[in-house]
Amino acid sequence: MPLTRRAATLAPLLLTALGAARPARAAYPDRPLNFVVPFGAGSATDLLARALAVGVTEQSGQPVVVDNRAGAGGMLAAQHVARAPADGYTVLVTTNSTQTANPFLYRKLPYDPVKDFQPLTALGRGGTVLVVRPQAPYRSVADVVAQARRSPGQLSFGSGNSSSRMAGEMFKQLSGTDILWVGYKSNPNALTDLLGGQIDLMFIDTVTGLPHIQSGKLRPLGVSMPQRIAPLPEVPTIAEAGVAGYDIGYWFGAYVPAATPAPVAQRLRAWLVAASASSQAKSFYASTSTEPWTTTPEVLARFQELDTQKWGRVIKAAGIEPE
Repeated sequence: MPLTRRAATLAPLLLTALGAARPARAAYPDRPLNFVVPFGAGSATDLLARALAVGVTEQSGQPVVVDNRAGAGGMLAAQHVARAPADGYTVLVTTNSTQTANPFLYRKLPYDPVKDFQPLTALGRGGTVLVVRPQAPYRSVADVVAQARRSPGQLSFGSGNSSSRMAGEMFKQLSGTDILWVGYKSNPNALTDLLGGQIDLMFIDTVTGLPHIQSGKLRPLGVSMPQRIAPLPEVPTIAEAGVAGYDIGYWFGAYVPAATPAPVAQRLRAWLVAASASSQAKSFYASTSTEPWTTTPEVLARFQELDTQKWGRVIKAAGIEPE
């Protein structure tokens, strides 16, 4: 047989052999997934991430590891995810702190909240509660306002995320008071100091605060949302308690690195949406007065854009200079 004909005959066989020798691409996912949380264990975001992790594990067939990277206003976690491989194994489970507030709170961000991420879905939304220790002399929002006006700069409030801080800053702005802000890595850290008497009050998310309110360790004075919440029907909104126009809350969302392939992102989103309807997630939403809320990526992107504008107005009106 001529050499050229033999080569033509052997070529398909060689290609087939080479293809068989090449390792097959593993199906996604073939290893554990990571949910990166910008706040500490026990925070609202952490508890939601752990509730969702159960449902995502059941659907994906892979364990989900919750990675708490608290500190720097959530920047550590956001930067980590922004720089992670865009392979669908690293998901940022976060809040408006990293995605809408930080651009106004810090001069230099090590990540871009829009360009570095691909939105998957919103995961829920809620509000905060103004709380004090039971031993404190304040029985109402009006009591706090009166004391703050009598002694400007003497009362203090703590916060471990931008939502809690902005709730306090808006309170100061609309009530015409001067209350000292004390920053923490996460809300549970601030709560520890509140219970210990190191700070006077706190605007705490319902997730972290409700168990302590219901056990009697904290006294609730007002809620930040425009309506009262079911677990605390006797507690007025801060607006109806005398601070006109007061209305502020927070939201949760899931993001992946910007270059994550669309099919992978779509699978992750589907798992998260389904997990938000799981018994674990429903228990989280019900027990913390958090509203279940899932979206398309496009809706989350647009909501983030509008919320960024809102937070920018609040922060600038509060006179906060970027750090």
